[in-house]
Amino acid sequence: MVHRPSIPSPETAMTLVTGAAGDVGRRVVERLRGDGLPVRAFVHRDDERAAELRGLGADVAVGDLTRAADVVRALEGCRRVYFGLSVSSYYLEATVTAAAAALDHGHLEVFVNMSQLTVSQMTLASTSESRQQRQHWLAEQTLNWSGLPVTHIRPTVFMENPIFLMAMASDVAQDDTIRLPFGSGRTSPVAIQDVAEVAATVLASPDAHVGRTYGLTGERSRDMTAIAEELTDALGRDITYVDVPHDEWVRTRLAPLGLPEHIREHLSTMARLHAANRYDRATDDVELITGHPPLSFRDFVRSHSAAFTDATRTR
Repeated sequence: MVHRPSIPSPETAMTLVTGAAGDVGRRVVERLRGDGLPVRAFVHRDDERAAELRGLGADVAVGDLTRAADVVRALEGCRRVYFGLSVSSYYLEATVTAAAAALDHGHLEVFVNMSQLTVSQMTLASTSESRQQRQHWLAEQTLNWSGLPVTHIRPTVFMENPIFLMAMASDVAQDDTIRLPFGSGRTSPVAIQDVAEVAATVLASPDAHVGRTYGLTGERSRDMTAIAEELTDALGRDITYVDVPHDEWVRTRLAPLGLPEHIREHLSTMARLHAANRYDRATDDVELITGHPPLSFRDFVRSHSAAFTDATRTR
């Protein structure tokens, strides 16, 4: 028998943050707790990351987003929901489960859905996207049909994406080159901290945001040659861009990362769509909602300079 939660009052209600052990979710919790708002952090495992969330003052719920009973229990006492989950083969199942539980719960002020900007270019018949991107598209359709008070947040590729912070950074550290199969495609990566701040801002004061969709990008869209110039300025070294064949990049740069097949296929598709210029977009939604411009890629690299530098090299 599924436990039906009690109706929370607006004065005592919490915000449920799913995926709270992940990079975006944890920052959402940090921001809400920093503003003194009550938060329940939903995590898959009770580990050191859960302990850190408790240290922030969050109430921690441990469970599985595909198990309705777990989600229903986590919703008790909540009126606002942030739904986010890392790249996963069961993403759609988790979204539908959360939506069904939220409908059963009732009394929600907002359901903030972490989607991705690729969805804005997709249709029912499109086939060039990854399985993960297709799940995001279907998840948005389901939430729109549900009648829940939804706000969709669609970030473009994260600056912290493995394409940039693992594969590209490794090449830059090794020999000051960016080896990516992006051709002349343009891109505008956004920092996780900016995405989390947008989500937290919407959750803190949701009335003006329900029913809205926000596309989040970095400060501007440009090609990899321009990004190489930004790295040159940030690192104080001459960085150059080398366009490599897609299959070669997958074999020599992506496969060695040892990522699960679902994630590897998603990243491979993202690289291919970059070359097709599908990531050439720029919006002002980060500044519109947070009141400040998004973090620049130059400043991001400076703050992660160790990842782009091989300490054993002499210059």
